[in-house]
Amino acid sequence: MNKSSPSARERIVAGAADMISRRGLNATSIREIAKHAGAPLGSTYHYFPEGKQQLATEAVRHTGEWTARSLHAELRAGPAAGLRAFLALWRKIVVDSDFRAGCPVLAVSIEESAADEMPAALAAAADVFATWESMLADSLREHGAEPDQATQLATLIVAAVEGTVAMCRAKRSTQPLDHTAEQLQPLILTAIKH
Repeated sequence: MNKSSPSARERIVAGAADMISRRGLNATSIREIAKHAGAPLGSTYHYFPEGKQQLATEAVRHTGEWTARSLHAELRAGPAAGLRAFLALWRKIVVDSDFRAGCPVLAVSIEESAADEMPAALAAAADVFATWESMLADSLREHGAEPDQATQLATLIVAAVEGTVAMCRAKRSTQPLDHTAEQLQPLILTAIKH
């Protein structure tokens, strides 16, 4: 399979991530995802026999891995570079979508589930957030931050950026990203100078 031509399954997963980032999980149907991805409805059920929850779980993981790859590349230059890349990634998404898309991981996280148990997509979202936090904390520690401070600052960064993306959509402005960057950058620099 040619890398430049994603498989039908990959297109469906990416389409689901995009639709969830725009409309949320509960407002997105399998039929709409298949249409958005340009895939037959039957192939959607072929690849995801467990239905919408399985597809949402894969969409969350897809977003998590895609973001982690970008973050990993930038964290080689340090946590400040990682933060800038994290913010730039989400800035591009909100601007390119004319403030209609956000983070599908956050979208899945904030929606009430129909079941009394923790849905697989919500568990996947928790794993994605934990991965991003871990990557940032590791970089902070590698650059001199105290272990507890690195862990707490990584949580703050992920929480701030995710919240900021939602604010950008609501305000139809990137100003929240600018404000967040201005406040988080000095915190990182202070943490790694110890």
